[in-house]
Amino acid sequence: MGDVTIMEVAGLVLALAGAGLVAGVLAGLFGIGGGAVLVPIFYQVFGIVGVEDSLRMHLSVGTSLAIIVPTSIRSFLSHRAKGAVDMELLKSYVFAIPTGVLLATLVFASISGSGLRIVFAVISILVGLRLILNRPGWRIGDDLPTGIARFGIGAIIGFLSTLMGIGGGVLNNTFMTLFNRPIHQAVATSAGVGVLISIPGFIGSIWAGWGEAGLPFLSTGFVNWLAVALIIPITLLVAPLGVRLAHGLKKRQLEVSFGIFMFVVAARFFYSVL
Repeated sequence: MGDVTIMEVAGLVLALAGAGLVAGVLAGLFGIGGGAVLVPIFYQVFGIVGVEDSLRMHLSVGTSLAIIVPTSIRSFLSHRAKGAVDMELLKSYVFAIPTGVLLATLVFASISGSGLRIVFAVISILVGLRLILNRPGWRIGDDLPTGIARFGIGAIIGFLSTLMGIGGGVLNNTFMTLFNRPIHQAVATSAGVGVLISIPGFIGSIWAGWGEAGLPFLSTGFVNWLAVALIIPITLLVAPLGVRLAHGLKKRQLEVSFGIFMFVVAARFFYSVL
């Protein structure tokens, strides 16, 4: 963005700190630690500090993926230590998910900002409908598919999650629970999915945005390191507040609340492309 002033940097720091506070509370409240919360908040903040509309969504997605790298690794190691991860499923994803991420990176490098917002909005609506209309007995099958079907599903999860800047938890949780897996196992395994998505996705975001003009202070490609450095500690600090709020609500209330949140995000993004 050319020469930056102290006031511009201070404004960016304050805006990102505020984003971290909001994202941390929402992450704790809804149990979502990835881009489903971060991307829409980043989109607003980068607009406030003057990032061009054509770059805001790409920067939001790339920065979100960078933040997911350490948080997903930490979460995966914790879940694996408790024996909660389906390692067989995760091993079968090792090539499938990065394949989807690679394809998404190629799309990411050429898609417009409005196109990215439409992708995020459409998937947000589908996720919101799933949460609001959810029934405990919904099942597609008694066990997970195998072979080429599983590879294809893994690639789709990697592809869509990368374009949204999320760790894949929402999509993988839905996949596993629809095939009769317990939600706790799905959540634990999704932490590993987040590792498989975020590392190549983060690298791809740097590549896709390399040399772009108009990016804010301390950006490498479509990753803003100031946001990464601020958001991780702030979200970890305030997430327990969201958790305490969540314990005051029933599971069904949380599902509906997060579903409504996704609808609001979708409406905001659809409005932005009109």
